[in-house]
Amino acid sequence: MTGKPATTPLLDLLLRRIAAQGPLTVAEFMAEALLHPRHGYYTTGDPFGAAGDFVTAPEISQMFGELVGLWCADTWDRLGRPDPVHLVELGPGRGTLMQDALRAVRVAPAFRAALRLHLVEASPALRARQAEVLAGAAPTWHDGLDRLPDGPLLIVANEFFDALPIRQFVRTPKGWNERLVDADPAGDGLRFVVASRPGPSSILVPAGLAPAPPGSIAELCPAGLSVAAALAERLGRWGGAVLVIDYGYAGPGIGDTLQAVSRHAFADVLDRPGAADLTAHVDFAALASAAGAAEVAVHGPIGQGAFLCALGIEARAAQLRRTATAAQAEAIDAACARLIGDAEMGTLFKVMAFASHGLGLPAGFSA
Repeated sequence: MTGKPATTPLLDLLLRRIAAQGPLTVAEFMAEALLHPRHGYYTTGDPFGAAGDFVTAPEISQMFGELVGLWCADTWDRLGRPDPVHLVELGPGRGTLMQDALRAVRVAPAFRAALRLHLVEASPALRARQAEVLAGAAPTWHDGLDRLPDGPLLIVANEFFDALPIRQFVRTPKGWNERLVDADPAGDGLRFVVASRPGPSSILVPAGLAPAPPGSIAELCPAGLSVAAALAERLGRWGGAVLVIDYGYAGPGIGDTLQAVSRHAFADVLDRPGAADLTAHVDFAALASAAGAAEVAVHGPIGQGAFLCALGIEARAAQLRRTATAAQAEAIDAACARLIGDAEMGTLFKVMAFASHGLGLPAGFSA
C-alpha cells in the first residue's frame, strides 16, 4: 500500500509503536486491529448481519443454529447424559446461533435442564448484545478458556478460529523469513516487508513445504493450535466434544489467505486498522494434529454441506416451508442453498469434531 491512507486512531498508535520498537509480526498487527481495548474492531461495535460488515451462517438461517443445538443434545445423550454439562460457545457473536440452538433443544427437556451456558467473548459490545438475546438462559461470560469450569463440556466454535492471529512466512533463497508490517516511507500508512533473515520461528513452518518456490507464503496460527490443544486436554480429563465450523483447508498449504472485509466487501488488509474485520483460512490438519496430541478422537473435516445434510437440513427446510408464505418459502430455499451448496458455503466451510474416547462417531460424520 502506498499513498496517504484514511487514518484511524489505531493506525496512529501502530505507527508510533513501529517507530519505537520496529516492525510488527502479522499476528501482532491482527491482535491489535481486532482486539485493541479501545480501538479494536471487535471491541468497538457489532459487525454482524446485513447492517454490519459480514453475515455468518447463523444469521443466514435459523436452521443452522437449530441443527447445531440438536447435535449438542445428541452428543450429550451419547456421553451418558451428564448433569450438569457445560455448553460453551467460543466467540458467540450476536448470540444468534445459541438462541436458535436453545429453542431447538426444547424437544430434549432433560438436556435443557442439565446444560449450563458459558460464552467465551472478549468484546464488551457483543457481550451486551448476547445478554439481551440470551437473557433467559442465564449465561456466564469468560475472557478465555482458562476460566471455564471443570466438568463435561460441549463446545461450539463457529467462525472462531479464522479470526485468531496468524504469522506469515515468505520463502526466500535463505529459507522461510517472516513477513512483517512496517511503516510505509512513501506515505502515512503501513506496508508489508520481509525480514532480512530467517528467525527462530521459521522452524515452525512444516518441513513438507520446503520445496515451495521463492515468494511462496506459509501461514501458521500458534494461537489456534494452543486453543485446540487446550480444548482437547479438557476433553481428555472431563469428557465431551468440540464442534469446529469454519472456512479453510485440510493443509498444510501455501498461499496468502489473510483478508479484510468491510461492509460486505473485501478491503485492503493494512488500510484503516480497527475498522475492518481480519480473517485467515483455517488449517484443519494443524488443528487435528494439536488436538490429537491430547489423545482425543478427531472426526473430519468434512464439508459443511455434507454435515448439515446428514443432520437433516433439507427435511427441516421442508417443514418450515409448510407454514410459510410464497416469499418466505423462497427465502428458506435460498438460505438452504447458501448453507449447503458447493458453489456457496457447502465445501469452503468445513466441520471437524474433537471427542473424548468412548463417545463413538458423532452425528453428521461418517466412518
